[in-house]
Amino acid sequence: MASALISRSSRRFLKPCSSSVSLYPAIFNPVISSQQSASQNPSQNPPFKLPQLQSFNFEFRKTTGSLSSFHLVAHVSTWPSKENKNHQSGGNVSSSWVELYLPRKVQPYARLARLDKPIGTWLLLWPCMWSITLAATPGHLPDFKMLALFGCGALLLRGAGCTINDLLDRDIDTMVERTKLRPVASGLLTPFQGLCFLGFQLLLGLGILLQLNNYSRVLGASSLLLVFSYPLMKRFTFWPQAFLGLTFNWGALLGWAAIKGSLDPSIVLPLYASGVFWTLVYDTIYAHQDKEDDLKVGVKSTALRFGDSTKEWITGFGIACLGGLAVSGFNAEIGWPYYASLAVASGHLGWQIWTVDLSSRADCNRKYVREIHCINS
Repeated sequence: MASALISRSSRRFLKPCSSSVSLYPAIFNPVISSQQSASQNPSQNPPFKLPQLQSFNFEFRKTTGSLSSFHLVAHVSTWPSKENKNHQSGGNVSSSWVELYLPRKVQPYARLARLDKPIGTWLLLWPCMWSITLAATPGHLPDFKMLALFGCGALLLRGAGCTINDLLDRDIDTMVERTKLRPVASGLLTPFQGLCFLGFQLLLGLGILLQLNNYSRVLGASSLLLVFSYPLMKRFTFWPQAFLGLTFNWGALLGWAAIKGSLDPSIVLPLYASGVFWTLVYDTIYAHQDKEDDLKVGVKSTALRFGDSTKEWITGFGIACLGGLAVSGFNAEIGWPYYASLAVASGHLGWQIWTVDLSSRADCNRKYVREIHCINS
């Protein structure tokens, strides 16, 4: 489409004597000199291939008789290629809006808070949104101001949790392929800088918490015990994913309390339990990416605990998750569309568990992302 638009506009001004169009994947480069373009031979362009998702360029070239060295080049790139990303960041993590738009001095802090990977923020936010929606008056929309407050809180608390994790695991992270380039482990930030940044995030989080009622303030502050202890669990137990579930789904309790000023155990406890079981499903799949490194380093996970029986275990967790959601919805007297959606989610969840290749890091990561969209869709 880009080539067609450029061709249509250029014909208004240029009368070509010859033209050629080439479409091929290349490493993203926003600046191409006219000397480089002139040195390329159109006849040597490789044949058309479907571009990879990582990067692709559309190149349109039009040569005129009077301007033989003139080249009109248009580039469209959805993502910089791996080689270019490594070149730009010295082998760093993939390029994102953080690297493209934030000042260089701010980028390590943004990466420490995982602002370039928002999926963790969504994992914190969804249980909050579930409970806030359940607590809404029947026939009315949920409180949008409360949703916004919890959105900001999820962003800050997730960033604080990641900062704590990286500070405590900085020695371990250097020995794990997936984590060795994190800001503290790689030396981009000192532990003291990370600690100061943690205090800044917690201070902002306190500002969010003070907007809630007194009951919610106490309940929210109590979650910090889980936030600070979770990163240590992998050293002592094969069930760190369970502790992550207890931490990430605290919002299922807090969201309801923020609206009602108290807790209804018949609704929020099944909801909280279902979130914990859901976390055990997706994070066990995720943990299979690092199982070789975990064995070398000596840390524990449910992926190592379950081994070849992983699919049986996470199938049980999936059933428990869906059962908890059904019980919570029943006690909240939600109508049939809720259960229809739950049936669709259960089918997709089962398919994900059945087809995941636990020996493939790429497929584990792919199923991890889809697992999250499964319940929230």
